[in-house]
Amino acid sequence: MMKEKTPQISEFSAVGINHWKADVALRESFSLSEEQKKAYLDDARVIGLRDVIIISTCNRTEIFARTTTPGILIELLVKHTGGIRDRFDEFGFVFEGDEAVRHLLRVAVGLDAQILGDLQIIKQVKEAYEYTHSLGMVDTVLHRLMQFVLRTHKRSRTETDLASGAATTAYAAVQFARKRLSSFREKNILLVGTGKIGKITCKNLINMGARNVVLLNRNRQRAESLGERFHLPVAGLEDLKTELARADLVIVATGADRPVIRQEQLSELEGTGRRVVMLDLSVPRNIDPALEAHPNVELVNMDQLNDTTDEAYRRRERNIPKVEAIIDQEIANFKLWLSEQKVVPTIRALNEKLHDIRSREIEKFRSKFPDSAIEDVDHLTRRIVNKIMAHSIDHLKENHAAPEEITRLVHSMFKLEPESDVER
Repeated sequence: MMKEKTPQISEFSAVGINHWKADVALRESFSLSEEQKKAYLDDARVIGLRDVIIISTCNRTEIFARTTTPGILIELLVKHTGGIRDRFDEFGFVFEGDEAVRHLLRVAVGLDAQILGDLQIIKQVKEAYEYTHSLGMVDTVLHRLMQFVLRTHKRSRTETDLASGAATTAYAAVQFARKRLSSFREKNILLVGTGKIGKITCKNLINMGARNVVLLNRNRQRAESLGERFHLPVAGLEDLKTELARADLVIVATGADRPVIRQEQLSELEGTGRRVVMLDLSVPRNIDPALEAHPNVELVNMDQLNDTTDEAYRRRERNIPKVEAIIDQEIANFKLWLSEQKVVPTIRALNEKLHDIRSREIEKFRSKFPDSAIEDVDHLTRRIVNKIMAHSIDHLKENHAAPEEITRLVHSMFKLEPESDVER
């Protein structure tokens, strides 16, 4: 039988660029659109890579994969984004083995997020995994690792207070805007983009007292759906210039790959003395960075948002050691599962051998039993073999730390087919 290569935690790698070292301008140069993600994974498949997860959000573009050559992950990122390799080498990161897996878990629970305990990041990690899975590029090892990731996240929420308060970028943005404007009640607010972030932002605006909110989206039907939910008016792209002229606060969160708000759209503001706060929650940025110099605009991007002065943040911060301990435990559990895989080929071979013996013995005595009894005999013998296998599996897994001796004994005892030295 072909001897399977035992998976090791040392096979994992993670590379990327995120908000800790790279500003928004640099992050957008390495961001991946949906089309670019697909092209990246297609190339990865061609060169034999599987188990590749791409997480590309406003604060990070990161690649996690089961490979011992992280350099190829970086090369593909540079190829599909047009980012400069030297810039990645200066501001990006590379993790291997234990640290790569630890990084994935820290990202998933929100410890690595700009907003500590971010409630949205686990959804983004799950979506990244599900997308790779939909392309048929997920093997057993990554599937099992994702189960540990999800369990780690669940434990971080149920066993600690990391989720206390509203920990999302959208919440931090609305909180920032309210401090700037003192109150939302009499302010005119334009929300451009009604996707995932836009929906959460809209809910937070309403919860914090906003009344005069206009929704604008390239897909008007999507904006109308959200408008009906919160009883808010909707505008079209043709109304953008007019709405900008009357807005006190503009929040933009779209998936556009270029600015949707530019200098020429603010001509009616010039000379009025009015000042509008603009929050850009998009990467790539959707508000032209040149508007930072506009006399009537206070432009705020992702890098200027945080909630570190919020009491809810301080409560979450006190739980970091508890969450780190949970991550340590789940990494240990994953390593245990990896170690147990050393005996899986022997378990499989033993199971096949016992069921083969069972089937051959039934065939010998088939003529001695009425047809009505054969089904009962088959059921009974199958149960006996399964019970024997259950005990054998427990024993083999308990001895996974020294598998060579125990597997050699089992192969000899049951005369199993010798394993090939060729690793798959």
